[in-house]
Amino acid sequence: VFTFTPSSPLAVSTVYSAALSTGVRDLFGNALATNFVWSFTTAANGCNPPPTVLSVTPPNASTGVCSNSVVTATFSEAMNVATVNAATFTVAPGVSGTITHDASNAVFTFTPSSPLAVSTVYSATLSTGVRDSFGNALATNFVWSFTTPANGCNPPPTVLSVTPPNASTGVCSNSVVTATFSEAMNVATVNTSTFTVTPGVTGTITHDASNTVFTFTPSSPMAVSTVYSATLSTGVRDLFGNPLATNFVWSFTTAANGCNPPPTVLSVTPPNGSVGVCPNMIVTVTFSEAMNPSSIDGTTFALTGPGSSPVAGHVTYNAASDTAIFTPSSSLALSTVYTATITTAARDPFGNTLATDFVWNFSTGANPCQPPAPPVSVTPPTGSAEVCPNIIVAATFPQAMDPATINATTFTVTPGVTGTVTHDSSNTIFTFSPSGNLALSTVYTVTITTGAKDPFGNALASNFVWTFTTGTTSCAPPPPPTVVSVSPGGGAAGVCPNTVITATFSEAMDPATINNTTFTVAPGVTGTVTLDGTGQIATFTPSGNLAVGTTYTATITTGVLDLFGNALASDFVWSFTTTMLACQAPVPMGSAANFEVLGASTVTNTGPTIVSGGDLGLSPGSSVTGFPPGTLTPPAVMHLTDPAAAQAQLDLSIAYDYAAGLTGAALLPGDMSGLTLTPGLYKTSTTVMLSGGNVTLDAQGNANAVFIFQIGSTLTTITSTQVVLAGGAQAKNIFWQVGSSATLGTNSIFRGNILALTSITITTGVNLEGRALAQNGAVTLDGNTITAP
Repeated sequence: VFTFTPSSPLAVSTVYSAALSTGVRDLFGNALATNFVWSFTTAANGCNPPPTVLSVTPPNASTGVCSNSVVTATFSEAMNVATVNAATFTVAPGVSGTITHDASNAVFTFTPSSPLAVSTVYSATLSTGVRDSFGNALATNFVWSFTTPANGCNPPPTVLSVTPPNASTGVCSNSVVTATFSEAMNVATVNTSTFTVTPGVTGTITHDASNTVFTFTPSSPMAVSTVYSATLSTGVRDLFGNPLATNFVWSFTTAANGCNPPPTVLSVTPPNGSVGVCPNMIVTVTFSEAMNPSSIDGTTFALTGPGSSPVAGHVTYNAASDTAIFTPSSSLALSTVYTATITTAARDPFGNTLATDFVWNFSTGANPCQPPAPPVSVTPPTGSAEVCPNIIVAATFPQAMDPATINATTFTVTPGVTGTVTHDSSNTIFTFSPSGNLALSTVYTVTITTGAKDPFGNALASNFVWTFTTGTTSCAPPPPPTVVSVSPGGGAAGVCPNTVITATFSEAMDPATINNTTFTVAPGVTGTVTLDGTGQIATFTPSGNLAVGTTYTATITTGVLDLFGNALASDFVWSFTTTMLACQAPVPMGSAANFEVLGASTVTNTGPTIVSGGDLGLSPGSSVTGFPPGTLTPPAVMHLTDPAAAQAQLDLSIAYDYAAGLTGAALLPGDMSGLTLTPGLYKTSTTVMLSGGNVTLDAQGNANAVFIFQIGSTLTTITSTQVVLAGGAQAKNIFWQVGSSATLGTNSIFRGNILALTSITITTGVNLEGRALAQNGAVTLDGNTITAP
């Protein structure tokens, strides 16, 4: 007897043919005489009765069903699993879930997506859409119901374990506090009101994926040698709303040393033994752990040069990287050995100090090791049109350059222009004088190549290129240049002995003709003569202070020429008299003077702020936001954590320390409202306000008069107050050295350079003629007008 068992049920209502071929043989090898064939037809319903539901859970009409129960149905036969789905197997009211089945395809389970509500009657339904493997449907919908209890049938939750354990001692001050529950909890009920650590510990609470382990992380290390109590109150509840039976309380004691080992130094820059270090390098130390910022200062972090002479600088601490930073007040000397020291007075938040002083050495190189800045202005300006063909081409650098490297090879005008290259006495202005007039209606390209170098041999980082176009006709010879203004003014009295003497011309001048021969001050004054980037302002800087109470005569001779070779019509001569007393010198700003806004951490803006006349910079932070809608008026640009911004921050530190270190100041009242102040140095060790009126700064006729304010804490101005300038006072000569932060009130008008140790906030509508320079914090702007002083 042989049986053929199909792998799956035969199709319904189908004729099948069965065959035994002559390949079938008996034990002696005799085959069937012929193939044996027969047929049969299957029934329309597979000859199976309709399926039925044998049993369900929870049973019909049952009560006290747990809220986290699943709902199951067992059928009388294997079912078509595709027909038992969320449409045919439902639980109401409003229960969503997933449906699974066992290997026999007879038991189907509905698993709710979340626990069922307590004290609720639920109805489960299997519809006639449910079918067996032959397509036979349930005869009718199968419906049953059940009821959940008031507590979800769960016992109250309990706390299984805690850390630190109850009554434990020697607990690390930076420990976290955890509690593990007997079941998943409602995370909204485990919060800073129901999970507390006392005395006086604030923190954040997190939980694991199972919602059974909750962690309290203190906002800062706990105090040493202190008993703490942790409490979970009965406000803590499980997913069914069951609370803890009682408050759960435990205690622990922190160690005397915070259980931390002494801090160590992980790394330093420059590394120990380094040679050829850049002289503008900052010195840093990275520790093995967070340190107490108050212990990181100029007494615990020192830099010394030859003979153990101290290097002036500013020490800061970056908590994000556990790094102490020493920023020298000025660039270090070239080719010099320096020693850096972190003393054992540096300590961590638990009072643990370094085991020994940490000392290392490095040597600076013979080179400043940074490329010189490119020209800050050119003549003709880039993109100029209708340029006269007899023009002279000039470029002004912000620093002295090696004149031997700027020549007809590295300073070219194309196409096909030959000429000679000259420079002024400061080696900052270089002039290309074509051998003849340029062609008309021609685009010319001027290039200063990377062959141009500073006196240390550092080359430009890239070629500097600009273009201009000559006009269609030759230009008429321009009139002779004239001197349009001078400083100090002709006949001025009370001039500061440390003044510089300037002359402003009616047009750009040939820098090669502006020198100590054509610009003199008598009697007996030596000095240097420079020409600014516009080619119009010549400055005579005396080698030392002028004598007090003396009349001096300045002369510009006819030897000065404009760019077309035209001389002054006659010598220009004027006189001025110095004051009987010495005057306050301005604060040396260095490259920080190139910036209108300079931040350390962030610069943020809201509204249509306009920054004009100077750049916007950020260093060492990385986030400048709000530009646009804020705008920078050309040629102002943004320097985001680039070398220019880093150098400006270094120069700002120098300027801040210089201003803060001046002595002999007059007392500055806490409220300047209604005051009129004359030039000089003013100081307060606390805060300064401009609360209900204006303050007037009166230069008494001296345009070079300097005002310096040393403010120990904050500077605050109130809405619509003003700093008023009188008697020739200029915003560029006003310096506000602020020991913490400065805030300028809504729609106020402020003048001068703000040098803040931390942050500067300029509120809506403020008009600032000056600079907002923050050493260690943020600069915040809001719809302001900020112009260069």
